[in-house]
Parts: sequence; structure tokens; C-alpha cells
Amino acid sequence: MKTGRVIAGYRLAWLAGAMVFLLGACASLPTDVARTPSYALTNTAETRLGRAVEPLARQHEASLSGLVPMPDGREGFAARVLLAQAAERTLDIQTFIWHDDATGTLLFEQVRLAARRGVRVRLLLDDLNTSGLDSLLAMLAAEPNIELRLFNPFASRNHRLLGFLGDFERLNRRMHNKSFTADNQVSVVGGRNIGDEYFDASQDGNFIDNEVVAVGKEPREVSALFDCFWNSVSAYPAQAILKGVAPMSAQAFDEKVAAVRSSALAQPYLNAVLRSPVVRQMLARELPWEWTAAQLVFDDPEKVLLPPGAIETQLLPRLLDAMGKPERELDLVSPYFVPDEKTMAKLTNLAQRGVRVRVLTNSLAATDVVPVYAGYAKFREPLLRSGVRLYELKATAEVSRYKDKEDRDARGGSGISARSTSALHAKNIAADRERAFVGSFNLDPRSEHLNTEMGLVVWSPALAGAISARLDERLPLIAYELKLADDGELRWFDAEGPPQTVEPDTSFGRRLKFRLLKLLPSFDWLL
Repeated sequence: MKTGRVIAGYRLAWLAGAMVFLLGACASLPTDVARTPSYALTNTAETRLGRAVEPLARQHEASLSGLVPMPDGREGFAARVLLAQAAERTLDIQTFIWHDDATGTLLFEQVRLAARRGVRVRLLLDDLNTSGLDSLLAMLAAEPNIELRLFNPFASRNHRLLGFLGDFERLNRRMHNKSFTADNQVSVVGGRNIGDEYFDASQDGNFIDNEVVAVGKEPREVSALFDCFWNSVSAYPAQAILKGVAPMSAQAFDEKVAAVRSSALAQPYLNAVLRSPVVRQMLARELPWEWTAAQLVFDDPEKVLLPPGAIETQLLPRLLDAMGKPERELDLVSPYFVPDEKTMAKLTNLAQRGVRVRVLTNSLAATDVVPVYAGYAKFREPLLRSGVRLYELKATAEVSRYKDKEDRDARGGSGISARSTSALHAKNIAADRERAFVGSFNLDPRSEHLNTEMGLVVWSPALAGAISARLDERLPLIAYELKLADDGELRWFDAEGPPQTVEPDTSFGRRLKFRLLKLLPSFDWLL
């Protein structure tokens, strides 16, 4: 009898706890939100960045943009720090992820320092990955010159999983955009989020990524797109969402920053800031810009409110139109590659017309999302039979971003080493070594139908040629090429040994998980 009462008590406690969780999950977003519209400041010609950039821009056609590629993670971190330090009027930052780690903390510090010297900071974060950041975000939002908004936020801050299950249709739609704009004069656009693994700082695994620094026409277009998202109904002022959250104290934040700055992990990044040439050369008008035509392609923020597949809000048609029809070569670099029927038909048609089509994506060992690999796997054989060439990145790929050892030492880094795993995160397209895309868009249904995305299409033989030439040079070393054997079975080839018959560098458990996922009914629309 006593045991029965104990069990009954446990059941009642479990039910009570479940009710508390469910009530939390059913929390709703505030409806009486005061959104004061704001827009990019255009009177920035007399700022440090304006004086450095605008005289160069005036030497070229107004329709052109100055571009510099930035594939190195440490350079990407240093450029953001130095742009934040150089800004005098505004900082507009939009990102999908901002981690509470070493590089994330150091960049939060720069945001606060900029605001305290009078720079207007607008920070727009997708809310999917802000778990654990509420007190820090509340502190930043309380700063007089920082405005912080959360895109498509969770109503319940403590029970996110249940909240996600209870409001799946809305919360499954995310803002995947990434841009960093200083004084409406300089923008960084590409695939990088803010966090250690995106800046080659993680000890466990790092992402291979790419982005460009842009001046001239493009920063104004990026700012206009930022304004569109900032003033959208899906962007909620942080104060309205974080009511009741106790802000982190200034002392606690300062101690956190000091601890990061004194850590061994931070030293190469602090050194990178001291040594980085990009912003310093920019301010001295010595940076070798490539002035060329570029087009910002993007989704509208309303995409997350409309049924999936609404053509008028999709980036993909704009991207395809801007890239044109390849005649000789098409190189696709996408960490998450799950082609739909239309993409399959286009790639097959190109290959059958004699266009060399190469696709580089993550291997099973390298991917951080096994379900996406399972979604991609069923397309491998049809693509190969059509003539498309498939490559999968090795998890231990050593990918140097430097010209040589002297260049590496001068920049204070050594690139990704084989000591930690590597994963592809860059989203690039190169057509005929003439046109290139750099942005946030993956070739998968999630990017096409669910998330908002952005990126630049650039008419640049230098950038497009560099992407393709890099693949020419490095693919045999960093990736497995997939081929069909005479018996119709897949084989993985590389330069270091005989072909392999199963997904290389993977454990039995990881392959079992992958194969079980392949057996499930199609869930490509979620990927």
C-alpha cells in the first residue's frame, strides 16, 4: 500500500510538472509591441570609413562595387573587430547564430564599446540559437545606444523544446541571413555565423567558410535589406520578449571578458586583430579592391509568414536569373546539399549538354547534421549516372587559407589543422569561372522554402576563377570523389589509398544511424 501511494505521488508530481511545462510551452508572443521604425544613416561620408571608401568609389561607375574575398576565419573575426572599432556612426549586424563563447564574447565586447562611444548599434538576431543568452542580451539591450531585436522569437524562454513542439509551424521558419555593416560604408556578407567554430577557434571542430568585404554600391543595398528585416513584424524588440529577465551586471560581463582575454584560446585572435591587414589597408586606401558588378539576392522577411514555396519571396529564382546559364563549368559548394526535382533536372540537363558540373558537400564523417546527409544520399546514384561529379569533404581535411608559410605567419594563423575535425560551411557557386555566388543559401529545401537567405552574385573572373581553381588544386587532397563501380555500387576514391565501399572515416554506429534515417519516409521538406 505504501509503495502504491509513493508511485501515485510520483505520478501526480509528474503530471503537475508536465502541466507547468505545457503551460510554459503555450505562452504567446506579446501583441502590444511598440516597434519604432529606424533606417540606415546615409550621412556617413565624413566618417573614417567614408573618407577611406567614397573617394575610391567615385573613381568607378556608381553601379560597381569594390570586393575583397575573405575565406580565412581569423581574418573574418579580426575584420569585424576592427570595423566595429573604426565605426563612428552606425553598426548594423544581422546573424543566425551568435555563440556565448570566446570569439562571441569578444565581439559582444566590441559592440558595447562602440555603443559607449556614441555609435548607434542595431543588432538583429534570429532567436533559434539564443538559449542561455537572455541575461547577456538584456544587459546589451539596456545600453543607451544599442537596439536589439529578436527575429521570430520563442514566447517561453525556459521551455524552448516544448514551445517548439507547440508552435512548430512558426518556429520552424528562421532568418538565416548574415551581414555586418559599419557606417553604411562597408559590409561583410557570406556564410559565417559568430562563434568559435566559424572563426577556426574551436578545439573540437571548425567550419570551412567564405565571405566577402564589400564597399561602393553593395553596403547601401545590404543596409536597405537590413532595414526591411529590422522593421518587419517578425522582429521583436528584445525588451518585449525578455520581460522579467534580470540583466547580467556590467561587472559580471567585464569579468567574463577578462577571463576570455587571458585564455590561451583567445591569444591567436587578439594577435590576428593586431596583424590583420584588411581594415588597416582599407583606411589607408591601399586595399586592392576588385571593382565589378554585383547583385544582392535575397528573400523578403515575409517569407517566414507565407506558405512554403511562395515564389515571389524566394531567393532562388533571383539567384538563377543572376547567375545565367553556364556554358562550360558549374561548381557548387554546399554543406547541406539536398536537391529537389527541379534542381536535379537542371543539373542533369547541364551535364548532358557537356557542362562540367562538380558538387562539393560534406561527407558523413564531416557533416554536423546526419539527417541532411541521409536526405542527400538518395540522390547520389542518379546524379552520378547523369554525369554530375560528386565530392565529399573529409572530416580531417587540412585546408590552408594562406599563400605560403610567410603569409600564414604574417597573419598569425595556420588555418585548419588535422588535429580537429573540419566541416564544410561555405555556400559558393562558380559558373564558367566568370560569375560567382557567396552567401548564406544552401542548396536544400530548408533554404529554398523555409528560411530567409541572402548573398551576392558577383561578375568576377578573379573570384569565380579562384573558387574553381581552388577546387582543381585541393579536391584530390581534401575530398573523396564518388563513382559508380561496374556493379553499380558506390565507391569513394581519394589520392591516399584504394577505393572504399562504405562511407569513409565513420563508425558503425554513425553509419547505422544514417541508414535508419534513410529508411524513414521522405522528410526532405524539413532539411
